[in-house]
Amino acid sequence: MKVATIVGARPQFIKAAAVSKELRKVVREVLIHTGQHYDFTMSDIFFDELKIPRPDYNLGIGSGSHGSQTGKMLELIEKVLIKENPDCVLVYGDTNSTLAGALTAAKLQIPLAHVEAGLRSFNSIMPEEINRKVTDHVSSILFCPTVIAVKNLRQEGFDNVINRGVLVNEGSSHLDLGLKQPVVLNVGDVMYDVLKSTLNVSNSIPSDLLAKYPITSNNYILATIHRAENADNMENMVNIMKVLSKIPLKVIIPLHPRTYDRILKFSLYEEMQQSRNIILTDPLGYIEMMFLLNNARCVVTDSGGLQKEACMLGIPCLTCRYETEWLETVEYGWNSLIGLGAVNFDGLPERKKINRESNPYGDGFAACRITQIIKGYLKHHERAVAF
Repeated sequence: MKVATIVGARPQFIKAAAVSKELRKVVREVLIHTGQHYDFTMSDIFFDELKIPRPDYNLGIGSGSHGSQTGKMLELIEKVLIKENPDCVLVYGDTNSTLAGALTAAKLQIPLAHVEAGLRSFNSIMPEEINRKVTDHVSSILFCPTVIAVKNLRQEGFDNVINRGVLVNEGSSHLDLGLKQPVVLNVGDVMYDVLKSTLNVSNSIPSDLLAKYPITSNNYILATIHRAENADNMENMVNIMKVLSKIPLKVIIPLHPRTYDRILKFSLYEEMQQSRNIILTDPLGYIEMMFLLNNARCVVTDSGGLQKEACMLGIPCLTCRYETEWLETVEYGWNSLIGLGAVNFDGLPERKKINRESNPYGDGFAACRITQIIKGYLKHHERAVAF
């Protein structure tokens, strides 16, 4: 059996670190990197430090408008899938790489598995919302990370739900995977797998980070801004930086390439460099980022992944958006939505003790479940099509 995995952006590399490791124990995996994120700090560093297998194909798409980028991906992914003729295509999340992989698989009538299915922000202006909805509705196996994601899919008409809560074991031998309609399963969140397996979560900052940054635990803010609604809007970016510069703590800001480009365009870079509390850095690797997150007073972000990781670690999060696809982070009290441009910022939240028994993201065995379910599904769905 052969599975073609399609990745292209930072969050997908992290998820693939857990799933590819398990998947390669039972099937042949062909890893396709679209090149959506392409420089070292946004791509190669994750393959290196998380020991992700090197891609079998790197399509080198690079940046561009949504239509241009997705169109190029469709053309090149199709060529690879026709050549490899996999039994299943696996995609992650909600990027243009996800959409292109999903549409190509659907057109070629290859079963599609979607990791992080069922997320909804209910904001149709977001490109990610379109990508994730389209991907879900052409998928054969929908791997949900949370109970809320399952609920969203049920409301959209998916009724073949194997288990509303997270599956109770790593295997899938008890599941009836021979059904023809798409199957929805709550397997837990792969990001929690990675967090548990790659980072020895510590209450102290490693000595190399103490040497790199003038910080102490619980006495600084971690901030990331990259979404177009914030980064491309001068008024929003100016207000966010104004809010951050007034915080009476050090603020570490790893700069996404989009953000770096925009603060130069908006003439904010020099002012931010001269600020007494702001520390600008290049994009960070996963492990360094998680240590900084785990020891921060709170995080200010518009990143979906960081909202979730903050919740997993029990770090208060202020999200510069009006909605979130990770609703449980708000319901569990770890996340506050402060609006685009941080317009509703009214002070820093206090850290509180985390109740790890109430973790909504599973038990850290999502990748094992995904692997066994794909294996079981493919045994029931042998493909007769050859290109």
